[in-house]
Amino acid sequence: MGAGHAHKLYRHGHSPIHALPPHCKLAAAFAFVVAVVSTPREAVWAFGLYAVLIAAVAAAARIPAGFLLRRLLIEVPFVAFAVLMPFVAQGERVEVLGMSLSVSGLWGAWNVLAKGTLGVAASVLLASTTELRALLLGLQRLKLPPLLVQIASFMIRYGDVITDELRRMSIARRSRGFEASGIRHWGVLAKTAGALFIRSYERGERVHLAMVSRGYAGSMPVIDEVVATRAQWAYAAVLPAAALAVCLMGWTL
Repeated sequence: MGAGHAHKLYRHGHSPIHALPPHCKLAAAFAFVVAVVSTPREAVWAFGLYAVLIAAVAAAARIPAGFLLRRLLIEVPFVAFAVLMPFVAQGERVEVLGMSLSVSGLWGAWNVLAKGTLGVAASVLLASTTELRALLLGLQRLKLPPLLVQIASFMIRYGDVITDELRRMSIARRSRGFEASGIRHWGVLAKTAGALFIRSYERGERVHLAMVSRGYAGSMPVIDEVVATRAQWAYAAVLPAAALAVCLMGWTL
């Protein structure tokens, strides 16, 4: 998979969660999200228990609450959508603070907000305790189609390359006295986007030729063989097992 690639979501640490193999954490996070999504929205108490489980994992991983909450801001657009649902949904209405709101819309908003927040929190914890390179190795270990893993790998690695290229082009424009301040400058920005596309395409061709010249035949070599012991699988299964128990109680109580 090549050299390591750090990202802003990752928080370096030496906790038991950090030490787990990536495919164990991926499977645990996926199973937890499935359990959360499968829980009936009327079981409000169940989502409180899910939040406690997430908080326990964050504490075990030594992830500060502020760090986690700041990363949760990515779901703000979904929160805005959820807030609008009680106003636009049809069906039975109820008065809340002098406003007529849809009952089904209120339940729908709660459903989106609760399950979305828990899913994002689980994803943030996964990214905070696992490097991108390790995530790719974990996906490969879980037998995800190799082509998809390669596409994800190239997207991650060359996303930063393209970003740096765009930053250099922006610096070059500013050094020549250009500042985008209105619609009249859209033409310049469009030309910048076109130039960036051409440069990225040419760079991709050069990278592909370099890979072929080094023996690339459609698959990337696995440098590190990541394995997990039964104890590690059992430790990773604690979260989804607890979430499954909560989900079953949500359907039966």
